[in-house]
Amino acid sequence: MLEGEFGHKDSAGHSGTLRPGDVQWMTAGAGVVHSEMLGEEFTHRGGRVHGLQLWVNLPRRDKMIEPRYQEIPSAGIPVAPSEDGKVRVKVIAGEALGVKAAIETRTPILYQHFSLQPGAKIEHRVPKDFRVFAYSLSGTGLYGLHAQPVRAQQMVLFKNDGNTIALAAGDEAVEVLLIGGVPLEEPVVRYGPFVMNTEDEIRQAVIDYQAGRMDAVAH
Repeated sequence: MLEGEFGHKDSAGHSGTLRPGDVQWMTAGAGVVHSEMLGEEFTHRGGRVHGLQLWVNLPRRDKMIEPRYQEIPSAGIPVAPSEDGKVRVKVIAGEALGVKAAIETRTPILYQHFSLQPGAKIEHRVPKDFRVFAYSLSGTGLYGLHAQPVRAQQMVLFKNDGNTIALAAGDEAVEVLLIGGVPLEEPVVRYGPFVMNTEDEIRQAVIDYQAGRMDAVAH
């Protein structure tokens, strides 16, 4: 969550409210019924809600694991500064500037929120086998070895030929998400919120949901 607040609950009994800087990491696994909605107080008060939701595909071997839930308040998310203090990163997943995330992921993932002051530059090490992209939240950043300008609400995909990613800010501050992981190289079949490897598995997921088995699994 970047701004505002959001209420949530699921069939495993988890519930809470996400506020600016908080992170919820849910592993759906064999299935969980989950709702997200504005709280009554916030609805009455009004305001802007701004957050990001990323879906990460589980490998075939983990598709039917028990659902898992992690919620980390803003104060519990590790933060690391660069040596010159011009770059700050919130480490949501993976490792950055020598700091490891508090959230545990099923597969190797990096999910990092960089804040760069005007004129700041950094070369950030990432694993060579990761496929990495950046999504600009605000400001025009300069990305890659060729300092390609990318405006807010645009994405850039890195080739990652080496093991470093170059990030820089020009005359204005930049907020950017750096996200990556190891490609699964598995077939993907999707229907609604269900993501599996075959059409037969999708059909079974729909049957399980309609029969209420996902509620049962979650409990």
